Amino acid sequence: MMKLGLVSAILAGLSFEEVVDFAAEKGFSCLEMMCWPVGKAERRYAGVTHIDVSDISEERIHYIKDYMNERGVEISALGYYPNPMDPDQEKSDFYVAHIKKMIVAAEKLGVKTICTFIGRDKNKNVEENFEKFKEIWPPIIRFAEEHDVKVAIENCAMYFSYDEWPGGVNLASSPAIWRRMFAEIPSDHFGLNYDPSHPLWMQMDYIKPVYEFKDKLFHIHIKDAKVFQDKLDDVGIMATPLEFHSPKLPGLGDVNWGRFISALTDVKYKGYACIEVEDKSFEDSLDDIKDSIILSKRYMDQFIL
Repeated sequence: MMKLGLVSAILAGLSFEEVVDFAAEKGFSCLEMMCWPVGKAERRYAGVTHIDVSDISEERIHYIKDYMNERGVEISALGYYPNPMDPDQEKSDFYVAHIKKMIVAAEKLGVKTICTFIGRDKNKNVEENFEKFKEIWPPIIRFAEEHDVKVAIENCAMYFSYDEWPGGVNLASSPAIWRRMFAEIPSDHFGLNYDPSHPLWMQMDYIKPVYEFKDKLFHIHIKDAKVFQDKLDDVGIMATPLEFHSPKLPGLGDVNWGRFISALTDVKYKGYACIEVEDKSFEDSLDDIKDSIILSKRYMDQFIL
């Protein structure tokens, strides 16, 4: 049976303990715990550190595991979403090193999955980026295999702002690219953190990939998106995407969650599905954020028991 959880990034102002307590109180089964390096956020929903993977002492590991066990909440995955293929080599090296720290921490915590991005040089085409992919990613996946931790790549194009234009900063945005990624690195430890809201705003079928990539679905993000057709008609698909769409709470956008969850049950997906709240309509205060999480869970409870 699928387990309904929450991506912790939206609760950036809360401590590890406060996040776990809130999730337990509201009946969540699991949490995707954000593990960004401690410091200033580079963008919205980034820079959140609920587990510091630089501090993986045995004492800290035992504390985290005991705290979550006592409250009946699992860690679905550790999450960190940088650009490992950044053209700045120093940045790329730092991001890769931190992903490896997260893999080690996951193994120590008994967590089977980490979630991240492939990355991309936004000023190079897909072919050029695949050359860099073949340099950077095979060693990361071999490292994950050695620690028996799965790497789940989110399918967000990261095209949202002008500094990410023209190519975006995450290569893994389409089925054509996933097929090629998995052919280049045919590993049981390399798969997807699949979010249906991204193919939706890119005008793609978000149900079909569930069937084709059923064996690569390591983790699911529950996030909705609303395409404003009048704005799309005005600016076209070559505009920056936030000019014609907006992330929404599940049930307030255009994703047909009944069909999507039905597809997951068709392929017998029994993993984690974590609500990712990024709806600016509900961010005026911490109370508003908490209400948005409660609303999201109440909506998804009709599909995931």
